[in-house]
Amino acid sequence: MSITYLEAIRAAQARALAEDPRVFIYGQDVGAFGGAFKATKGLAQEFPGRVVDAPISEDAMAGLAIGAALDGLRPILEMQFADFSTLAFNQIVNQAATLFWRTNVPCPLTLRLPCGGTAGSGPFHSQMLETIYAHYPGLVVLTPATVEDAYSMLLEAVAIDDPVIFCEHKFLYYHLKAEALPTEALPANEARIARTGRDLTIVTYSAMVHEALAAAEELRGEGWEVEVVDLRSVKPLDTDTVMASVARTGRLLCVGEAFPWGGVTAEVVARVVSEGFDLLDAPPMRLNAKDTPVPYHPNLWSAHRPTARTVAMAARKVLHS
Repeated sequence: MSITYLEAIRAAQARALAEDPRVFIYGQDVGAFGGAFKATKGLAQEFPGRVVDAPISEDAMAGLAIGAALDGLRPILEMQFADFSTLAFNQIVNQAATLFWRTNVPCPLTLRLPCGGTAGSGPFHSQMLETIYAHYPGLVVLTPATVEDAYSMLLEAVAIDDPVIFCEHKFLYYHLKAEALPTEALPANEARIARTGRDLTIVTYSAMVHEALAAAEELRGEGWEVEVVDLRSVKPLDTDTVMASVARTGRLLCVGEAFPWGGVTAEVVARVVSEGFDLLDAPPMRLNAKDTPVPYHPNLWSAHRPTARTVAMAARKVLHS
């Protein structure tokens, strides 16, 4: 029997609730309804009083969760869509992120953000916000790309004493399956080599890992061996694994679904150029979504975000430079 990315998230929350009485889940419609995407389905019945419906006020939700964390609890806060978290931006970046540094009191809050695009979801339900939150000291930002990581990294997020932004990609909810939940896992702050290669390093994260892997397979048919690095965490960023990969291949392409201005791909390129310029045999390149709001129409959406085809096209440019 296989388990989906979404089911792994639900299973991790169930385990966290079962193992730690300080854990509770808070969010809009997370109780009897089971959440907008059913990530909490059945948990309110299994853990009475610990899966709590919130008012339609992201600001108030975040404030309550932060207060509960300060009081020794370990809340898991679900936003229906990552985009809506901007309504709680002040609470997240000016309160949760700074609390330990101001008061020496930890804020063990896990904020689950269903992020990224799906066909027809448009500009208000499709954004990738990892770059915005990674900008602020005090926040941990995780971007799981596999079923196994969705499970293990969410459990680790709940155990961390810092506030964690957990960016779970909606497109992966039902598109990814695994045979079983993991019993062992890399620490969340370590990148992994998703595919080994010798000619080019593609650094990416979240749903773009799968586009990069498909592109690498296409390029293998042309004689190229492409290495794919899954960052897993964008804050902190595992620069060592990236540098080691670039040292092996001499070429770098960074791929992200977020908007192109600034961002994780820009940060990776900046670090490699400033700290490992001598490792490069060609100018590095990055590929992001278009610099426009996310379109509604499925065909426009497919053209807006990087795909295996556009990743392969960008990779060829680096390989031939």
